[in-house]
Amino acid sequence: MTVPVTDLADLTARRLLLGYRGGEFTPVDATRAALERIAAAQPRVNAFVRSDAEGALALAEASADRWRRGEPRGLLDGVPVTVKDLLPQRGTAALHGSLTVGEGVAAAEDAPSVARLREHGAVFVGRTTTSEFGWKAVTDSPRHGVTGNPYDPSRTAGGSSGGGAAAVALGAGALALGTDGGGSIRVPAAFCGIFGLKPTHGRVPLFPAGPFGTLTQVGPMARDAADAALMLDAISGTDWRDGSQPPPADAVGPTLEDGVRGLRIAYSPSFGGQVAVRPAVASAVRGAVSALAGLGAYIEEADPDIADPVEAFHTLWSAGTARLLHRLGPRQRQSLDPGLRASAAAGARIGAVEYLAAVDARAELGRRMGRFHTSYDLLITPTVPITAFEAGAEVPAGSGHRRWTGWTPFTYPFNMTGQPAASVPCGVDADGLPIGVQLSAARHADALVLRAAHALYASGAAAIPAPPGV
Repeated sequence: MTVPVTDLADLTARRLLLGYRGGEFTPVDATRAALERIAAAQPRVNAFVRSDAEGALALAEASADRWRRGEPRGLLDGVPVTVKDLLPQRGTAALHGSLTVGEGVAAAEDAPSVARLREHGAVFVGRTTTSEFGWKAVTDSPRHGVTGNPYDPSRTAGGSSGGGAAAVALGAGALALGTDGGGSIRVPAAFCGIFGLKPTHGRVPLFPAGPFGTLTQVGPMARDAADAALMLDAISGTDWRDGSQPPPADAVGPTLEDGVRGLRIAYSPSFGGQVAVRPAVASAVRGAVSALAGLGAYIEEADPDIADPVEAFHTLWSAGTARLLHRLGPRQRQSLDPGLRASAAAGARIGAVEYLAAVDARAELGRRMGRFHTSYDLLITPTVPITAFEAGAEVPAGSGHRRWTGWTPFTYPFNMTGQPAASVPCGVDADGLPIGVQLSAARHADALVLRAAHALYASGAAAIPAPPGV
């Protein structure tokens, strides 16, 4: 059946590729649809730093020509994608949401992940918003303002990859490239009702590493797990600029349909009572667990043998913010997000012994989780114990939390361990706001995470209403 051009913005990347192959429509049609959706979405949620219609249409025309010749390039030829404004993209300036960064210096080369997308024929339609230098789990910045949630623009999109999550949810690009240093892909994926994966550390090369070093990974944000697997296969691999990669991994796409029958899955509703989870979130996550059990997985309620590693994470994170701001003078510092300034001030007081103790705590956490996964293939938790709160705030009003880590206890531990972890939509609360379930696995078991996530989508357990107006 021919798909109306006006509906192309709502198609998955895989469906777009099938349409190109079958001659139903072209990459130019899909790109125009995405650009129209960007124009409609931007006043509503402020998800974009910039979009480039002329450049995107030129890339789409080149892709259409390749499809006409029967010579498509790579895995994503003609698919509209967005890039988070922390990652270098040739010919554009990464502004990092900061007034301390000038617009005059365009990147001379792509980040490795961006280069891979270019090699696979992706069409870059825009750069998406982030918190300042990606330092917190919501998306507002001194330079670009507040990014709202597609389901309710008065609520946060989450962060720091909130612009990318909002873009995917609203059809403003089928795929988004994000970064995740403490939950920055998974939190906005949960709040915006899409799929987001933080891969095993090193699977996707990262350059420049940024101030948070090996806590940060680059990963896909998409409408579903199958699209994310396609994108992950395109951006994975080694790069001489990043020496942290594991050996080249097998593609994850071919294993998606293997299902979950026989997998051993641990279900931890609250990390052993350490986390207060809202009833609506707890209920939706239990529904996803039940769906996996119905598909043949062995489910056992079990908590990993870990205490909350927040103090060690704060040490590593605030030291990173201190390093980030070290080059700035007093006047530049005054223009920064006040929370970022406070984090950097705390980081500047950290001594070498304290820092190395945090490194040791991180290694011990990795060891404990490695042992846990000798018994369980996957661990299931909520992605976030709450749903989206007031936009423009770092923490929910009245929560008592001082920093964003207070309401993201399920995400940042897996940045410390380097494990793959994904957020899958599993329902909405009474206000219609999305809820996410988190699936994690042992290092290098990205394919298992994607298999289980795909099983949830295939079963219908990941289906939630589209944002209003889409």
